[in-house]
Amino acid sequence: MATVVQRVAVVGAGAAGLCAARHILAHPDRFGPPVVFELSDDIGGTWCYEERVGTKDDGRPILSSMYRNLRTNLPKEVMMFPDFPFEPQLSSFLPHQEVQTYLQRYCRSHNIRRHIRFKTTVESVKPVVMTTGGEEERTTWRVTSSDSSGCQKTETFDSVFVCSGHYSDPHIPDIPGIKNFKGQVLHSHAYRCAEPFSGQSVVVLGARASGLDISMELAKAGAQVTLSHGRPRFTFPLPAGVQQCSPLVAVGEDGRVHFQDGSLGAADVLLFCTGYNFSYQFLDGAELGLDIQEHGVAPLYRFMMPPAFPSLFFIGICKIICPFPNFDCQVQFSLAVLDGSVTLPSRAQMEDDVWRELQEKAARGVLQHHLLVMDQDQWEYCAALARCAGFPPLRPVVRSLYEEVWRQRRIHPENYRRNNYRLISDTQWELID
Repeated sequence: MATVVQRVAVVGAGAAGLCAARHILAHPDRFGPPVVFELSDDIGGTWCYEERVGTKDDGRPILSSMYRNLRTNLPKEVMMFPDFPFEPQLSSFLPHQEVQTYLQRYCRSHNIRRHIRFKTTVESVKPVVMTTGGEEERTTWRVTSSDSSGCQKTETFDSVFVCSGHYSDPHIPDIPGIKNFKGQVLHSHAYRCAEPFSGQSVVVLGARASGLDISMELAKAGAQVTLSHGRPRFTFPLPAGVQQCSPLVAVGEDGRVHFQDGSLGAADVLLFCTGYNFSYQFLDGAELGLDIQEHGVAPLYRFMMPPAFPSLFFIGICKIICPFPNFDCQVQFSLAVLDGSVTLPSRAQMEDDVWRELQEKAARGVLQHHLLVMDQDQWEYCAALARCAGFPPLRPVVRSLYEEVWRQRRIHPENYRRNNYRLISDTQWELID
């Protein structure tokens, strides 16, 4: 019996979308060439830096959340796709431009670009359920898109990979009285460099990676920074010009900022480093059996598939992960589902598994907006995908070096990027001069 070649759509040509296209192209006996829909005019997603913020000349949104001097907080030895290393002469911690160059090289090496439709908006992705002669249901996907001239097209696919990322729709929490604030309010999505804030008093809200890095950059440029957060107080030394404070809870009628500990302050700038919303305007969550909220999407079996429609895959939706290796594992597992190498449980069983896992997290005190945070769970997650789908697991050295860098970041948040590393085996790395 002839093998049916499946047609796959990929939404987004960032790192996850390129990874999906690369693996689809590697199996021409099972999958036709992918159709990759990309809203912008280049590959790279958030790594495609734009000095401007807001919108482009043609009205399309600027998606990148990079700032001018951003350097990676993971070393290239950990960050790379497992089968595609960065150039060896590069430092371990890279300027964002080098990551974009790497993704362009990945795209060229796997001949992906000719399969990408640039400046194309995906308007809707809808399932079409058909019943075959044997009463078996089969789902295809109707994808409607429009190009830069406004020409709309609707096509049918066997599967859709959602690789549109979740770092382009800024989340700004509701702060009572914020309309009273007399200074500048912005989100880190619109931050590009520190110099315009020199001499100003800046309250940075949020102290995860971007909040901490931007605070240190602002202080070096001569800003007085109040790092406002609800996490345990940092014990490592922060630069002069950065002080920690409890969460900002309100802005008074006089424009002063009120903190949770009862203190008051004046500021020129409120800079929100408060993360991003999940936004999939081309999907109807209810139709897919999904609850799509600002901070998450559920239920997703294996953090990828709606149990009702397991030929739709969300790639890279989890937080606090080693991104490119995670995408690579998810894509290979997803394609194994499509080609029949992996047999999924029933819809009811998948839904039960997802809700049980979410309930276990809630019982451990995990907040709703942290349910997609993977952190230490990522290693067993990727290993389980590899075991189930029969592809090579991530090398143990990736986890080992990742965890070492996390330790260094907690001790030396300003200096850890000075280190350079080399992988010397599947289990060992070394620090190099």
